[in-house]
Amino acid sequence: MICQHVCIKYIIPLSLSSQPLNSLKSDEAGPKQGPTFQDGQRRVDYVLTYHIQKPQSFRRKTSHFGDYRILRSLRRSLSMMRGRDTPPPKEDPEVAAHKHRLDYHEDDKRFRQTEFEDNLREMGLELEKDEGNKIPGIGFLKIHAPWNVLCREAEFMKLKMPTKKVWPVKPNRAQNMLFYPLLSCQILYDEWASYSVFYKYQPIGLIRKYFGEKIGLYFAWLGVYTQMLIPAAIVGAIVFLYGCATVDNDIPSMEICDPRNNITMCPLCDRACSYWKLKTACGTARASHLFDNPATVFFSIFMALWAAMFMEHWKRRQMRLNYIWDLTGFEEEEVSLCPYNTACLLLYVCSYFSLDYVLITLFQEKKVKLTCTDRAPAYMTGLFTMLIMVGVTFAVVFGVILYRISIKAALHMSSNPTARTNIRATVKGTAAVINLVIIIIMDEVYGALARWLTLLEVPKTDKSFEERLIIKTFVLKFANAFSPIVYLAFFRGRLNSLLLYLCAHAGCLMELCIQLCITMLGKQLIQNNLFEIGIPKIKKLIRRRKSDMDSQQQEDYNMTLQRHEKDHFLGPFVGLSPEYMEMIIQFGMVTLFVASFPLAPLFALLNNIIEIRLDAKKFVTEVRRPIAARAKDIGIWYNLLRGLSKVAVIVNAFVISFTSDFIPRLVYQYMYSPDGSMHGFVNHTLSYFNVSDFQPGTAPLQPMHLGYEVQICRYKDYRETPWSNTPYDLSKEFWAILACRLAFVVVFQNVVMLMSDFVDWLIPDIPKDISLQIHKEKILMVELFMKEEEGKKLLRDSHSNQSPLQPRSRPASHTPSNC
Repeated sequence: MICQHVCIKYIIPLSLSSQPLNSLKSDEAGPKQGPTFQDGQRRVDYVLTYHIQKPQSFRRKTSHFGDYRILRSLRRSLSMMRGRDTPPPKEDPEVAAHKHRLDYHEDDKRFRQTEFEDNLREMGLELEKDEGNKIPGIGFLKIHAPWNVLCREAEFMKLKMPTKKVWPVKPNRAQNMLFYPLLSCQILYDEWASYSVFYKYQPIGLIRKYFGEKIGLYFAWLGVYTQMLIPAAIVGAIVFLYGCATVDNDIPSMEICDPRNNITMCPLCDRACSYWKLKTACGTARASHLFDNPATVFFSIFMALWAAMFMEHWKRRQMRLNYIWDLTGFEEEEVSLCPYNTACLLLYVCSYFSLDYVLITLFQEKKVKLTCTDRAPAYMTGLFTMLIMVGVTFAVVFGVILYRISIKAALHMSSNPTARTNIRATVKGTAAVINLVIIIIMDEVYGALARWLTLLEVPKTDKSFEERLIIKTFVLKFANAFSPIVYLAFFRGRLNSLLLYLCAHAGCLMELCIQLCITMLGKQLIQNNLFEIGIPKIKKLIRRRKSDMDSQQQEDYNMTLQRHEKDHFLGPFVGLSPEYMEMIIQFGMVTLFVASFPLAPLFALLNNIIEIRLDAKKFVTEVRRPIAARAKDIGIWYNLLRGLSKVAVIVNAFVISFTSDFIPRLVYQYMYSPDGSMHGFVNHTLSYFNVSDFQPGTAPLQPMHLGYEVQICRYKDYRETPWSNTPYDLSKEFWAILACRLAFVVVFQNVVMLMSDFVDWLIPDIPKDISLQIHKEKILMVELFMKEEEGKKLLRDSHSNQSPLQPRSRPASHTPSNC
């Protein structure tokens, strides 16, 4: 693509798609679809939009010069003559210099626009300008690509027709005529972007023909991901229902809720918290069983295998699409960034780091090459900035911890009995909501920061720029979304610190479930859906408020606009990275901590059903149609998905082993239980504490909160009793359980990884029918070459038989043209 980013504002591929290459014979044949030039014959394929300047008389004269150097020398000589022969102007020198720079800049832009248009004509494209008065200050440059130009570019891009045997059939003109309307925007809206067709498969073929292979692959991947979520959602719902059905038979929950077990628990925090009864944790214990039961382990293994099967299923689907879309031999080229963009980025980087680079002139056709030494300041800046931002993320988590401490202390000291009875629910719920709000805000900040850091590195190609931007954005947003969850899963209640309070007896798994649920639902409903729906509508409302026309006048005005003029008012296409990113974060929510929240696949499925149609409506009606780009895979996103699926196995192993009570229950049942049941498990997990051993300043402020003086309280841990020889040291039960937990992590990780690799080996990457088709194509190509060689041999033999007396010259050794 010819690069010219200064004078051209953006490119509008028309919403009414042009005819496909394989349906045209020439520019004269076939029906004309969509907007055309003024002659009514040539079809408009692309539209460039630019600002219309109002040049002064001098600028109109100079615009006829074809060489920028002559223009610059003329301006310089005129300024020197004016300086010698005319008196100095009376106006302010700074104002005069500013006007001179503006004139110079406008001449520069006009020259570059003319140069750009000439380059388009040299490529064989046909142009037509439209500088009407319907949209003041905006001009349109219509582009038509003739058939010979399309054929030439198709040969350069190595496009090929399917290789197959054909038999002559009677042509059906009516069927051919029905092919063109299928690509229209209205068909896509009715069959894809409408919410009423949410249960139907996406028309991937039409999406690819209208938007290109890159966007077609995204929606194909999103469809496969949503389809694969159906079995995961069903199994997750069954696991949750199993927990609901067995909650009344859970012996540890029954012991906690039994009022006869008059167990006095130690304070959960210093000073502000007081003693409490274990039976008050009955509701939390019963709710925790819904997510912490033996079926959770099975579901974790199932989700690990599900992730492996999803990756294999997508590879097969991607290979099938590559074959159908003739992309099997396509090799993606590294497209260099525009030289003007590169030079501007260099100027920006040099000014930022105060470096003395010798830059080339913007209009000389030379490439700027940067060494590793040149890029080192940008790399170091990016690295340190990302480390600082990750530190900021953990600082936010620390701030929420301080909030938990302060609000819990305030509620404990409150005189309102309602506030004192709902302390846990209030603290957990409000802290989760605060985390959600901070995550949404910081996501926008991190997105802008990642783009700025990528621009500082001045990547060489578009692909390099996109990959670096994706990696930086993923690291920052992943840390932002998962740092509160990681804290609750692995650190809360495990460090003896004033700021890390212990969890309730039911454990931290319930708090982890609440945080994961609120974060996942909040990001999907607010950030992914409401923002995508609300922000475009707000922008449209603002444009209407700024307009002087009423609703009827606005409607009449829109009726007079052409297709490309209407597309001018649509929002810009910002790329697929935001769409992929939100799905990758959701995939992490579904797989990484699924042991604590088995309903995550169900919520993801419901969200994606809406997300597909929401994205479809946005692409069809709310943003400018993007330029079609070819691609044979989803790029770096596949590597991120595969990495997350591998990490998910390790994370779920640690969640089951260290966050839930699954391992302590098994150890008690088979090592310490007198009858092999779970009776006595709660008492086994509670240690004793003598209240006289409180450190100074940590004893409860209200020791008579329960109405009697407490001598001994209990807390959840495996430690020696106060009256033993080593009081409060870790007991032998603790070390036995720790050994079993570590053993479970090792066994679980290796078994699941082995099963995932077996699934990967068992399912071939290429479907059998596709591999057979490719094999048949190779055979047909060999037969074609053999027939061609036989024809050449017969032709040589006929020539030799016709002139037997003439000596044949020895042919020069060369490679045949078809080899």
